[in-house]
Amino acid sequence: MTGPVLIVGAGHAGFQVAVSLRQAKFAGRIVLINDEKHLPYQRPPLSKAYLKGEGAPDSLMFRPEKFFTEQNIELVSDRVVSIDRAARKLLLGSGNSLDYGHLVLATGARNRLLDVPNATLEDVLYLRTMDESELVRQRMPLRKHAVVIGAGFIGLEFAATARSKGLEVDVLELAPRVMSRAVTPEISAYFHDRHTAAGIRIHYGVRATEIEATDGKVSGVSLSDGRRIEADLVVVGVGVIPNVELAAAAELPTASGVIVNEQLLTADPNVSAIGDCALFASERFGELMRLESVQNATDQARCVAARLTGDAKTYDGYPWFWSDQGDDKLQIAGLTAGFDQVVVRGSVAERSFSAFCYKDGKLIGIESVNRAADHVFGRKMLPTGRSITPEQAVDLSFDLKKALA
Repeated sequence: MTGPVLIVGAGHAGFQVAVSLRQAKFAGRIVLINDEKHLPYQRPPLSKAYLKGEGAPDSLMFRPEKFFTEQNIELVSDRVVSIDRAARKLLLGSGNSLDYGHLVLATGARNRLLDVPNATLEDVLYLRTMDESELVRQRMPLRKHAVVIGAGFIGLEFAATARSKGLEVDVLELAPRVMSRAVTPEISAYFHDRHTAAGIRIHYGVRATEIEATDGKVSGVSLSDGRRIEADLVVVGVGVIPNVELAAAAELPTASGVIVNEQLLTADPNVSAIGDCALFASERFGELMRLESVQNATDQARCVAARLTGDAKTYDGYPWFWSDQGDDKLQIAGLTAGFDQVVVRGSVAERSFSAFCYKDGKLIGIESVNRAADHVFGRKMLPTGRSITPEQAVDLSFDLKKALA
């Protein structure tokens, strides 16, 4: 490949492409374009450790500024306005333009915004960027009652932190259980019990219809069932929307993501897309899929960097996820959607167990709570396509390590 590599987006995916290119001895120009004012930083702590007040902003940075200088990775703080594919050129918000040999779109995703009256009040907040997390962190000590809209990972992570800091917390969830799109009923039931035991009130089958205001400030939330909940802080976690607009305007195929093949190339051989914005052809799972995880972002970045330095491979990363909620760590290996059987290994009562998920008798995923060894087993076993029986999974005398041999 000749010409500079331009990377749009400086999250986990974009940062990792730049680093992996240099690790692979790529000697050409690398430009990392970041539309935030900060150095490239980690996102997972924003709703976890950082939100709790652990660490200064610098603790979130992937690397200090001197790292980028030493690695000859150019950081450009600007916004990409358009892609001229014919000329292989990017137009920036500043009016400048940049030529590329290869373009990597790592544009990520943005918050799905709440669409109800008064949703733009200053105490209606989100948790995806560093600035958003900082706002929530600053406001929490000054507020008494938080309403969380959405019982997914982000919403529950915030709810646990807010409750630990003494706030009254109510969580609104339209589905009949927490994290319903991500985990089994067994895991949902456990976290429902843990959060309610901590004093968090979870309301199912309802949605917010209005943010109530008094003198321009949040005073409550109206619910679809006619109830009202007092609040002086609202945190919204109702999902994200992949940032595909730049690609679509450049007439690259998009759907629920920028469509890429099994090597993460778009329809243009000079443009790749990775991370939260990419809808990729998975040879392993036999479908187009888009995953929002650090694992997916970093593994796809390494795959693209390898291709650009002469080692083209099919992307074959195996998905895994995690969430820290209060004192509990949830770790997921594999994709458990479509399971038809769940067995539990360990003890729910002792807060150390895993849900082993099966489809047609084959292990397809493991959801672990405070049981890291089971998670490690899943990350090693599942990519091989091998399985253990449900009977073996529930038998604590069965040695998982031997099953890997």
